[in-house]
Amino acid sequence: MDLTASGLVRRVSLETPDGRNAIDDGLIDRLSRALDDATADPDCRVVVVEGSDGVFSTGMDLVHAGGETTSGRGGDDAAGTGGAFFDLLDRFTTVPLVVVSAVDGTVAGGGVGVVAASDLVFASERSTFALPEALWGLLPCCVLPFLARRVGFQRAYAMTLTTQPVDAAAAQAAGLADDVRADPAIAVRQLAFRAGKLGTDTIGSLKSYARTLHPITPGTRDAAVTELGRLMDLPTVRGNLAAFAEHGRFPWQT
Repeated sequence: MDLTASGLVRRVSLETPDGRNAIDDGLIDRLSRALDDATADPDCRVVVVEGSDGVFSTGMDLVHAGGETTSGRGGDDAAGTGGAFFDLLDRFTTVPLVVVSAVDGTVAGGGVGVVAASDLVFASERSTFALPEALWGLLPCCVLPFLARRVGFQRAYAMTLTTQPVDAAAAQAAGLADDVRADPAIAVRQLAFRAGKLGTDTIGSLKSYARTLHPITPGTRDAAVTELGRLMDLPTVRGNLAAFAEHGRFPWQT
């Protein structure tokens, strides 16, 4: 029996028409509604978040962010989206289901946050993980609390500071990926067999207890959203995003 085809597993795709799977208000809402539906299904135990072929998620929608900066709403708009994104990641850590990121390809920026907040991460061998925000004058404000919770402060700090991609093997060694193989779907099937034997109350209790050991607090959220809004209002950042939105020019090309 293919348990991934039964009610045990629900899949939600990050795929967008342009293939970059950028994170915006629409995608955040789609993921939130998928969690609502899965939680309401008494048979569901596993929610699998996946991207499209070769791309999991490239993070923030830079074209949209650039447009908002030129309209004068950059910081406020980013804080609103950032707060909603933080709340989504936080919900990953509380929903009484097993949340799995099935990664096959590129993960960047906010996509790393989705991965880090997931209970389990199954990655293909070609997958890479990167936090390029500092190249734009930004920081992965909403990502860092969840990444540090998963891999430890120094690894999360180093990924932010260096902006260098981490390959799948290094991600597994750091604890960012739990399983690396040619086809992550195999790991999902193996998980579904065991997860089907767990009650949602048990999964929820584990997540609740884990949060007492490694908490994400309202103060953490406030700090993340405030800092993101501040950075988005900096003239350098506004200029970088506007140049990309209007001319497709990256900061390092100026």
